[in-house]
Amino acid sequence: MATANPIQIVPLHGDALAAPVSAPQLTYRGGPLLPAAQVFVFFWGTAWEGAQAALVQQVNQFFDFVLTSPLLDQLGEYSVAGMPIGHGSRTGAIILSTDPPASLADAAIQRLIQQEISNDPAVPQPTANSLYFVFLPPGVSLSLDGGTSCANFCGYHSDINSSIFYAVMPYPDCAGCTGSLSVTDALTSTSSHELCEAITDPVPGQGWYDDRNGEIGDICAWKTKKLGAYTVQLEWSNRAGQCV
Repeated sequence: MATANPIQIVPLHGDALAAPVSAPQLTYRGGPLLPAAQVFVFFWGTAWEGAQAALVQQVNQFFDFVLTSPLLDQLGEYSVAGMPIGHGSRTGAIILSTDPPASLADAAIQRLIQQEISNDPAVPQPTANSLYFVFLPPGVSLSLDGGTSCANFCGYHSDINSSIFYAVMPYPDCAGCTGSLSVTDALTSTSSHELCEAITDPVPGQGWYDDRNGEIGDICAWKTKKLGAYTVQLEWSNRAGQCV
């Protein structure tokens, strides 16, 4: 498995974000892309059936919107031969009515995804365009590569054996992952970051990547805009030479 790519916490939720270490330029490394992303969403825990039930609908509506939005159109410049990046769709969502432990690691996320694919007919089988998003409930701490959610990162995407692509959204119940944003806006911003990175670099470092500045979202981390009713993150454009 490639190293996961997390969206890092920065001081003041980005108000003091340092400039990229050099002029960014994403280059294609020959790996897979997700030209027509098919997003399936897992909401893990009983909180999503109770206190967070309204947020489930908001997240699903966000993906329905963003996967056919101008944000996806922006990514067209990163198309390569045989893999033209275009619109995608949400293929479904499920609430898992078992609670995750209060502390877990990325390996548990991978096991969950693989078990659900194997055992639940409601979960679509992976294809070259599949992207599984896992949303965690409040109060769960997730560890990754020596870091911890809300202390070191707010979300990440990765792969299982370069064939199952996924992203993980810890609940943003900390100032480092919300700042001045609402919980909903923090989730849509971080989700858009990981969505665009998973489309353009699903196996981290093997798609569109910059050795010094990272992926398309890393370069523009915590810079946001409104797209329709939603807060999304700006993404790096090689063509424009800036975050757009």
